[in-house]
Amino acid sequence: MKIAILSQKPGSYSVNRLLEAASQQGHEASVVPYMESYMTIAAGRPMLLLDGQELKDFDAVIPRIAAANTFYGTAVVRQLEMMGVYLVNGSQAISRSRDKLRSFQILSKKGVGLPMTGFGNATRDVRGLVQHVGGTPVIIKLIEGTQGVGVVLAETLKAAESVIDTLRSLGVDFLVQEYIAEAEGSDIRCLVLDYKVIAAMERKAAVGEFRANLHRGGSAQALRLTPQERAVAVSAAKAMNLRLAGVDLIRSKHGPLVLEVNSSPGLEGIERASGKDVAGRVIQHIEKAVKGGGARGDRIGA
Repeated sequence: MKIAILSQKPGSYSVNRLLEAASQQGHEASVVPYMESYMTIAAGRPMLLLDGQELKDFDAVIPRIAAANTFYGTAVVRQLEMMGVYLVNGSQAISRSRDKLRSFQILSKKGVGLPMTGFGNATRDVRGLVQHVGGTPVIIKLIEGTQGVGVVLAETLKAAESVIDTLRSLGVDFLVQEYIAEAEGSDIRCLVLDYKVIAAMERKAAVGEFRANLHRGGSAQALRLTPQERAVAVSAAKAMNLRLAGVDLIRSKHGPLVLEVNSSPGLEGIERASGKDVAGRVIQHIEKAVKGGGARGDRIGA
């Protein structure tokens, strides 16, 4: 098979592992810097080009679209959908996953457990907003933040009001979320592929830090999930229509709650912590999907 990996980071661990796994399984894989590509749109003849050469004859594509490039990156994915290429994740699912508010609304509608979350724009009733998510301390996060960036812990109402006033003055959208104290600075990353959990790890925050992200200095170790945690992770991926997803859970007194569903999960932390060949499993999934005549692309629409 001929496989393309859409990525602006050809030297990253995740991309190199996918290239290696594809080669080991006898496939031809290459990296496409999607931000440098361009497309032509005409009736019955959608084309994607790079440096004047048409990109075609791909059997499958693995999109690794950076959050900062979501708009153009998902346009490229839509173009490939129109060309009939099999995509591990479709454009609609990627777009939904990048909007935290929309993600939570979708997950809520599907009955997936979530921390109590509030959203406002010009409201001056910060006290009411904070009280409705359980009171301080609260987590305040940017809707488009990633890897723990744009996430603030406000321990008092005064601190929450200060942060929210600042974000509101900048015209930035944000969420206010209950703080799960019993998690003690740890969370769980589940790697879901084809709606099955294939690897999991527990991440613990560094001393003095409340965010467990590895990019924020957290540590990780392998973890055996409970049946309930496994079911919640799969339900979240299904709700978001993501065949490949990193689902972040937090253990609460109410059971496992979903913090985020990531459409381009990194492989380094989860492979090293779990000892699992995640990249190899992704390529095996593609083999099965393409040979079995799996869904080509994703539904075009909102």
